[in-house]
Amino acid sequence: MTSRTVKLFADAATPEDLFHRQWQGPPSKLDAFKPYLDDRWNHGCTNAWTVWEEIVPLGYQGSYQRVRAHFREKRLSPGPVAARPPSPRLVAGWILRRPETLTETEHLRLKAVLVHCPELDALTGHVRSFGQMLTERQGERLPQWLEAVRRDDLPAFTPRRMSAYSSECSSRYG
Repeated sequence: MTSRTVKLFADAATPEDLFHRQWQGPPSKLDAFKPYLDDRWNHGCTNAWTVWEEIVPLGYQGSYQRVRAHFREKRLSPGPVAARPPSPRLVAGWILRRPETLTETEHLRLKAVLVHCPELDALTGHVRSFGQMLTERQGERLPQWLEAVRRDDLPAFTPRRMSAYSSECSSRYG
């Protein structure tokens, strides 16, 4: 391996970091905030200065010119410009982690995903309440949790699957 390859592997914090540079240029400071910018644009806020003032307190350290250029690209493009959506693996990681361990940027990006998918938003609530049940050893809440999941009628939790989970849990822990 070359020294550049070794450095790439050494500097990677996640597996996604290894593939990031293959398909696009180096990341810009604005990349993490593009979902927020696109959301603001779609809600009618087309003033780059206003949005720049909003993202600076959220941790954006880049220049106003980058935000202005992004908005200019949106104005001049024939079709809608959208930020590259996060991978399913990345979203699953955000959902499965404790909310307090997410960075502000991760919170914003997860919120943008959940706004567009009510089923995933409901699933996130159930996953987090289940995690809390496990970490706080509140097994007595399992029947109420199962009933809440049944009421939401989520595609991933069909009655057949839920009854299998319920009977398996009852036989192990009941």
